[in-house]
Amino acid sequence: MHPTLTIAVKAARRAGNLINRSARDLDLLTVTAKGPKDFVSEVDRAAEATIVKTLLDAYPDHAILAEEGTAKGANADAENLWIIDPLDGTTNFLHGFPQYCVSIALQHRGQITQGVIYDPVRNDLFTATRGRGAFLNDRRMRVSRRDHLRDCLIGTGFPFRDGSYLDTYLQMMKTMIEQTAGLRRPGAAALDLAYVAAGFYDGFFEVGLNAWDVAAGSLLVQEAGGLIGDMAGDGDFLHGGQVIAANAKVFSQMVSALAPFRDHLTRSRAPRVSRPAAG
Repeated sequence: MHPTLTIAVKAARRAGNLINRSARDLDLLTVTAKGPKDFVSEVDRAAEATIVKTLLDAYPDHAILAEEGTAKGANADAENLWIIDPLDGTTNFLHGFPQYCVSIALQHRGQITQGVIYDPVRNDLFTATRGRGAFLNDRRMRVSRRDHLRDCLIGTGFPFRDGSYLDTYLQMMKTMIEQTAGLRRPGAAALDLAYVAAGFYDGFFEVGLNAWDVAAGSLLVQEAGGLIGDMAGDGDFLHGGQVIAANAKVFSQMVSALAPFRDHLTRSRAPRVSRPAAG
């Protein structure tokens, strides 16, 4: 395992241990609302602090882009940027629904080079280093080999926060339900992308995502032989808010199937989250 990836795995496991301990006492957690249907708990913040400390202890000159804002603005000119979601699937976690994860990625000069997604419930560790493949618990992962969308199990997520684009998204879901073997919406996008890389899903699509939802998973998919892009199939998925991921044949079929809805989603792009600014 690459030394930098080893540090990221250590950070993810530490956060996962904290999350698992907290899962035993959900009623005692302090929870606040960041916005409509968007919650943050003290566990999100504590897990993020643990991750950031582990990473900066090893790499004090690296920059941080994390969902809850820890170390925002530090080392703003650094070539290395860690992109972190300390608990993807917070709503699931707060309800005791066992589908959530820790996501950590390293971006070097604009390119994702390391990715870790850790599922603390199942103790599943998904890892990737650019050019070295993707792994689930040390076993090599490959995307599925299905050729036809009609035979595929597809994952998705709802643009849930303010209800915008819900009608359009329901039409997209109807299209995919009609054209696939099944559609699933478990509620943790990073883990969904890991599942595409592992071949559990044949594909995945969602809009309204942020960089920390996508960064690690995108490398997993690519290193497992899959494609990832925006709704047009292009490369602006990290900060563009829109994602389609699948093997090459299914990817093109998904892009075609969802093409009629692209114009309706232009305003659904997640706010661009650039690298931390000084100050």
